[in-house]
Amino acid sequence: MRRPADELAALDQLLALEPRHLRGLLQKASLLELRGESRTAAAFYRTALQTIPPGVELPPTLRPVIQQARDAAAANNAALEAFLEDRLRGVRERHAGESLGRADRCLATLLQRTPIYRQRPTFMYFPQLPTIEFYDRADFPWLDALEAATDDIRAELVGVLAGGAATLDPYVAMPKGAPLDQWRELNHSRRWGVYFLWKEGVPYPEHLARCPRTAEALAAWPRCGIPRCAPTAVFSILDARTRIPPHTGVNNARLIVHLPLIVPPGCGFRVGGERREWHPGRAFVFNDTIEHEAWNDSDAPRAVLILDVWSPYLTAAERDMVAAIADGVGEFYGGAAPGAI
Repeated sequence: MRRPADELAALDQLLALEPRHLRGLLQKASLLELRGESRTAAAFYRTALQTIPPGVELPPTLRPVIQQARDAAAANNAALEAFLEDRLRGVRERHAGESLGRADRCLATLLQRTPIYRQRPTFMYFPQLPTIEFYDRADFPWLDALEAATDDIRAELVGVLAGGAATLDPYVAMPKGAPLDQWRELNHSRRWGVYFLWKEGVPYPEHLARCPRTAEALAAWPRCGIPRCAPTAVFSILDARTRIPPHTGVNNARLIVHLPLIVPPGCGFRVGGERREWHPGRAFVFNDTIEHEAWNDSDAPRAVLILDVWSPYLTAAERDMVAAIADGVGEFYGGAAPGAI
């Protein structure tokens, strides 16, 4: 009818009654785009996209419009990024040599290049702990001694692996009837195999005896004592051409340590919005309750020693409370470990 002003007024009435009406938002964005108001249109497209729940199956008639919305939002983000970078140039020059990693992550999130990742433990959430993907090494000075033993630890692992695949246990071992979700391919598979030295607070004396130099290197490891949960120390072997799907850990009161031992080219690791490569002998600490994944795209296995430690942001009293809570939950459910993948 070529009455854009009346159309806009009708859409505004609709959105006043139902601000998240998907088709109304899309139509208003399209109308603004036709009027040449591309930036305002992009804001409405962005709001429309945010109303769609993750994983929802869209009707075929709506898919082209949604794609149009995504394209418009992406084009606007690209224009905004160029606009901001021109103005940030002076700030970057003034602070050359200083770390701007967090500010760059802020910018990437604003421009929708990186999602916002939060701590999502599958068992226990301890509030007011920072959401940090990879922790500063300065909080874990004992890592130096562990890294110094890398060659000895690797040699003992190679001896273990000489026994063949049967020496390892499948890391994913979901019981019959459990919802497998992302673990369907790896459930009861040695493509992700492990050799436990400690598991959920229980040492494996025979395995420790078989790896005496590793056991000695672990003497200085500040163990995270959570009954039926921690400590755990394990050799983790990811087979060639195998991926560990995105997942989250059980308890944000603990952090995870990786000491890479055997790392062929083509291996990688992501925690939240940050990706890293493993480098043999260089340990790092991360929060596994933030979504993370790993991959081995090479033709050879990848091997890492994995440990857990307390978050440095917990007091001694808080650690005792966490341990007592976890122990109580396990006892309540008949001794079952509250941990999971």
